[in-house]
Amino acid sequence: MTTMTPPAAPPGSAKETASVQKSWGLVGLQRASRPRIRSLDAEVVEHRPLTEHYRAMTVVAPEIASTALPGQFVMLTVARKNRTVPALPRPMAIYSVDVEAGTVEILYGVVGDGTRTLAGFDEGEQIHLIGPLGQSFDLGRGTRSALLLGRGIGTCSLTTVAQQYGDSIDITAVTSGRRQESLIGADFYRRHGARTVFEVTDADGTSSPECLHTALTLELDSAPPDVILTCGSNRLVTLSESLAARWNCAIQVSVEAQMACGIGYCHGCASGARSEGAESPLICNDGPVFAWEQLPGGNA
Repeated sequence: MTTMTPPAAPPGSAKETASVQKSWGLVGLQRASRPRIRSLDAEVVEHRPLTEHYRAMTVVAPEIASTALPGQFVMLTVARKNRTVPALPRPMAIYSVDVEAGTVEILYGVVGDGTRTLAGFDEGEQIHLIGPLGQSFDLGRGTRSALLLGRGIGTCSLTTVAQQYGDSIDITAVTSGRRQESLIGADFYRRHGARTVFEVTDADGTSSPECLHTALTLELDSAPPDVILTCGSNRLVTLSESLAARWNCAIQVSVEAQMACGIGYCHGCASGARSEGAESPLICNDGPVFAWEQLPGGNA
């Protein structure tokens, strides 16, 4: 764990602060070829408490494990066979994959009736899922380094980036939460090659944007990342804007949303981003990963 001391002053110079007051918004990434979507019943082979707040479920889904891209997700049906409730599936980020074992790991928090039902699934039961879904993070050729900024369950959208690219690019990661016991992903990042991992919490003040700005600029000013990837917190997006202006790097954000289908049929998860058509891009199909860029005039 990296220790940080909250700074006395807010982040950035006056000039830098002014430069990030412009309008920012979601911009669709260039659509890349995606893996074939699979619909299958998968066996639950491990289901355990991970922290006080989160649980980890591992299922056998080799067709998904072997093709999923970093940042993609699955739609998981919580209702057991021959039962009709909870009716709608849940979008779940793919936390990790094991291609050799053919397994997919999903982390979730127990927050409502659906996730309470999910928590009741035993090892050996079958659960239905569809995936891999969505637009992945785009770390194209020439990407040498990345900063991953995640908070709470949003961190799960970032971990497969480290799993796939940790051996080939320089990764710095931040996992943020209310308390130390609610943090996830730090050990996973380290196992998969992250150079530096910051574990920051509200309880000790280290998760504030001001503190993170100071810590990250001290760590990375000498060799800034090529791209910032973030999920789970609006204030982390705002921090990303300030850092991107300082370092002249790109931002990609994974957008969290409730979904009914996950494949674009229901049109229930419009992103609100600008569009030339009548409807804004869909988070499930055009996202969940978007570029986050300064927009020419107007509001985001």
